[in-house]
Amino acid sequence: MKTFFSIAAILATLSFSPAASAGGAGSCHFHGNTPAKESVVVDCAKKQIDELVAKTKIEASWKSVPLDKALVVEGKNKKEWKLTFVNPQASDVNKRTLYLFYTLSGNFIAANFTGQ
Repeated sequence: MKTFFSIAAILATLSFSPAASAGGAGSCHFHGNTPAKESVVVDCAKKQIDELVAKTKIEASWKSVPLDKALVVEGKNKKEWKLTFVNPQASDVNKRTLYLFYTLSGNFIAANFTGQ
């Protein structure tokens, strides 16, 4: 009887636990150390740009800007994704290149115009 309840508890736990892997269904929040695919990080970056526009942190013209480049770089503590977007329509000349940083597994770290 104990075995039955143990197995039932394990099955219930497994069936209700969310998968912890890069490439999840659109949440852009990942657990574990599995490196995210570039396509996943780029998709998350586009969603982040939309969010920054919605919060009026950046101009609306950023919504239609395509990715310029995506690189894995050495961060302060470990490797991370650095995505670059260039917007020639940005009104401030000093803010025409937007950098978004993500952990290697795909979690958002920061966005800025300096690249640092």
